[in-house]
Amino acid sequence: MEISALASGSSGNCFYIEDEGTAVLIDAGISCKQIIEKMLSIKKDPGSIKAIFITHEHSDHIRGADVFARTFKIPIYATKKTAKNCFLCSDESLINNIKNDETVNFNGLGIQAFSKPHLGKDPVSYSAINHKKISVITDSGYASKNITSNVSDSDLLCIESNHDELMLEQGPYPAFLKKWIKGSYGHLSNMQASLCVLEYASSKLKNVVLSHLSQVNNTPEMAFETFRQLIKERRDLSPKVFVSSREMPTPLLKA
Repeated sequence: MEISALASGSSGNCFYIEDEGTAVLIDAGISCKQIIEKMLSIKKDPGSIKAIFITHEHSDHIRGADVFARTFKIPIYATKKTAKNCFLCSDESLINNIKNDETVNFNGLGIQAFSKPHLGKDPVSYSAINHKKISVITDSGYASKNITSNVSDSDLLCIESNHDELMLEQGPYPAFLKKWIKGSYGHLSNMQASLCVLEYASSKLKNVVLSHLSQVNNTPEMAFETFRQLIKERRDLSPKVFVSSREMPTPLLKA
């Protein structure tokens, strides 16, 4: 099983997951053209995608879903409330509802949805499971029980590391926006993400991708350094750490 964060950040999110030739996308928050270009750059065929799984209705997670799904005639999965509160696809026959505790299987690859605390009608994150487990967790106000449970048994983890708390506090955002980002339905900070992994990850965790970084209130260097400093407290835990980008996909990482 392998994954690439094709793009992740406040301007667009899309994750590619494959297991033995069966591939899916988690979110499609960049254009269809960009998804195709980024997949080709990691030497993957866009026509191999079997489905798109949407986490929630915000534009940076759904922007390319309509065109990509219609181009390749593939289903889109989203919770019922998510699908009702945004435009996912003009071909409604491609839209499928998934419950926030349901698993959809493709040739032995299970995609499991689980709820998370974020501003949305019924937001979820997903884990991909076969012999290994990959979890993609972005857009969460805090490390809820569902999140820590999935972190605890993941072999590979993409986790939101949205902002540096001091940069956010001193930054240009208005007070109401800062309050929401820091709140229970906002975004995980560098510190929150690092503590979550420190406290709950098992020693089998081999790769971590710090994701959904704010362009205004964070830097890749700060996210990486915060994680590196905290994770040293666990002698049994030494994953390789990558930071996702809006521009370039991460390498293909194996679980």
